[in-house]
Amino acid sequence: MRQFNRQSRSGRIMLAVGLGALVLGASGCTRIRTHQGYQVDKLLVDSVQPGVDNRASVEGTLGRPSFVSQFGPQDWYYVSRDMRSLAFANPRPVSQTILHVRFDAAGNVVAVDRMGLEQVARISPAGSKTPTLGRHRSLFDEIFGNIGAVGAGGMGGGGSGPNGGGPNGS
Repeated sequence: MRQFNRQSRSGRIMLAVGLGALVLGASGCTRIRTHQGYQVDKLLVDSVQPGVDNRASVEGTLGRPSFVSQFGPQDWYYVSRDMRSLAFANPRPVSQTILHVRFDAAGNVVAVDRMGLEQVARISPAGSKTPTLGRHRSLFDEIFGNIGAVGAGGMGGGGSGPNGGGPNGS
């Protein structure tokens, strides 16, 4: 009877270890969701009105922008993005909101624009090489291409002085 108890206890331990390993292994395949940037509150965003609000009221309502236009302080941007990925895969955007607040010279709101995922550029690389413009040179052209180019006419070689001598005329 005592031997049966030891076997059942070791069986339970092995079962617990097996279940623990299964849970850890399955957790590597879970979806990972992340949020980057500004937390969009639709009610606050809708409260910003062109012709009514100014820079101070927009900053008081929405907070500081994610970034300001580099070509003058007339444009403020609030960027929000939700990403999703599997454990080791590259993350991809699920939703995105870019709130673009435009101001006039006096600092009053002129327009509030919203953009979404339609503005995300999808870039797919073409293989392992980047296409470039210009000459296509082989390895041997790169290595031996300068042979004969050194000392070409007008490149500072000897024999250019008077009497056919060097630069001092000797």
